[in-house]
Amino acid sequence: MGGARRGALLTDNNLLSYYFEDAKTLYEVFQRGLHASGNGSCLGYRKPNQPYQWLTYRQVLDRAQYLGSGLLQKGCKPSSNQFIGIFAQNRPEWIISEYACYTYSMVAVPLYDTLGPEAIVYIVNKADINIVICDKPEKAQILLENCEQEKTPYLKTIILMDLFDKELKDRGAEVGIEILALQEVEELGRNNIREPVPPKPEDLCIVCFTSGTTGNPKGAMLTHQNVVANAAAFLRSTENTVECTSSDITMSYLPLAHMFERVVQTVVYSCGAKVGFFQGDIKLLTDDMKTLKPTLFPVVPRLLNRIYDKIQSGAKSPVKRCLLNFAVIMKMAEIKQGIIRNDSIWDKLIFKKVQETMGGRVRIMVTGAAPISPSVLTFLRAALGCQIFEAYGQTECSAGCTFSMPGDWTTGHVGAPLACNIIKLDDVEEMNYYSSNNEGEVCIKGPNVFKGYLKDPEKTAEAIDKDGWLHTGDIGKWLPNGTLKIIDRKKNIFKLAQGEYIAPEKIENVYIRSAPVAQVFVHGESLRSFLIGIVVPDPETLPEFAAKLGVKGSYEDVCKNPAVKKAILEDMVRLGKEAGLKSFEQVKDLYIHTEMFSVENGLLTPTLKAKRTELVKIFQKQIEALYSSTQE
Repeated sequence: MGGARRGALLTDNNLLSYYFEDAKTLYEVFQRGLHASGNGSCLGYRKPNQPYQWLTYRQVLDRAQYLGSGLLQKGCKPSSNQFIGIFAQNRPEWIISEYACYTYSMVAVPLYDTLGPEAIVYIVNKADINIVICDKPEKAQILLENCEQEKTPYLKTIILMDLFDKELKDRGAEVGIEILALQEVEELGRNNIREPVPPKPEDLCIVCFTSGTTGNPKGAMLTHQNVVANAAAFLRSTENTVECTSSDITMSYLPLAHMFERVVQTVVYSCGAKVGFFQGDIKLLTDDMKTLKPTLFPVVPRLLNRIYDKIQSGAKSPVKRCLLNFAVIMKMAEIKQGIIRNDSIWDKLIFKKVQETMGGRVRIMVTGAAPISPSVLTFLRAALGCQIFEAYGQTECSAGCTFSMPGDWTTGHVGAPLACNIIKLDDVEEMNYYSSNNEGEVCIKGPNVFKGYLKDPEKTAEAIDKDGWLHTGDIGKWLPNGTLKIIDRKKNIFKLAQGEYIAPEKIENVYIRSAPVAQVFVHGESLRSFLIGIVVPDPETLPEFAAKLGVKGSYEDVCKNPAVKKAILEDMVRLGKEAGLKSFEQVKDLYIHTEMFSVENGLLTPTLKAKRTELVKIFQKQIEALYSSTQE
């Protein structure tokens, strides 16, 4: 196995690919839910200030079959080559649309706003999507605008969940797009019902597009087995302790377009439990929680931080603060003995209020998608009186690859390998991480690992090696108790012509401390022996810096002045020497640019990281000029 590790719950070397014998695809998972719940409530939704209304498992399955039959009637093929776009917020019709796909072996492709309008065009074309199911007329308008500009030639049909006016239908007709109501497609299917064409475990079920720091979004192709295996491993992790049953309820508010929420829902349906949807406004989530009273609550650290801040700000006076701290200590002592409860004297006195804002019945929380601070996690385990698990993973392994164990109240790690995969740490020599020290790049293998990126063999080969290991790009460390800690990210490292490794971010972090420098991008190439830089000077500090050199004028003029460039370069090199940069790590020449890199001009990601490939594209001419004018 080459140092690979498996979780303790895996009793033999057979990785878990399903939990229930009769639920090996997402289609079967839902059928199992129907029987396990005795056709109980399945999907809940509410109008403002109203109670939840419920659709039963049978109603959902029937509507999925009607919608699927309607799609076939409209020319879709019942095969895993047929991709259907779903462009909507979380709501029952999302699930009905998704299961309409699975009932006839078709593939769901979620679209979501946060990727930006260009990405929507890219995905529709990349996945040859001819039908998109939308929630609101506004989303249909986004798609129509693309059609009007002839950007999406494949798109032929838009199906809308909400009411729309005749004007929209006419506008579609003008560009040859049929706009239909979801109800009429279901009705069409009900009158032309087709036998289900159930998928096989190895068939594709969903193509999940992820936004990267480089270029266009990549479409991760996931099979039924991928998602089912991931859900199975969660069920194995929680069996005999906090296991999920048909009396559980979860709140659906995290985007269904992401795999974390998809896997949570797979767990829920396979047990015949219920899913309630939030109203669509995160500000009303507390009101929805109080009404639904969920027992399972998947969260992201941002939300946990908000709950933590709320409790802390409620304890303003020294007396209250002292009581709060004491209560946390007392509850933590219980947790360390394996007692998790929300009915102690401390709960009644202090924590009841916050527990009730979440409905008062939450027994399991799972946090993922980003790291959570250990102090917040410890505090909330005490305050909320429920199991809080931490998971780690990425879309490419469905959702999770590690999960903390019931009874493990420690923090600062992401748990042990799930029963559906093994994990190894690969040496990253250029960053001094070696598996012999229990450190290295996290690599995953198992039935939850995706099939590759849609129509992108190059990117697929970068992610999955020839032996089937998924390389995550995260650096991990095995802790003595067998859990994994994520300690770093594999950086954008490259080699220079003389074979020296360069970590550009490290160098940029040194240069950014130079007073006249607002932004800096360090670039090198494997056929060149030295580095060059692109610098955007700081409009605040540049005039003063230039004045000392006797240079005056507008920001643009000063930026063009060779003496200013020389002085900035010297200042950066001085800082580099102080920070211990080797001579080959120092830039030899600069290009001075006057416009900031930003999210708007496509040079920064939404999290403000540099899009290195885009920067190289934009500054290609300047980079070549710098290399040709500087002597090697």
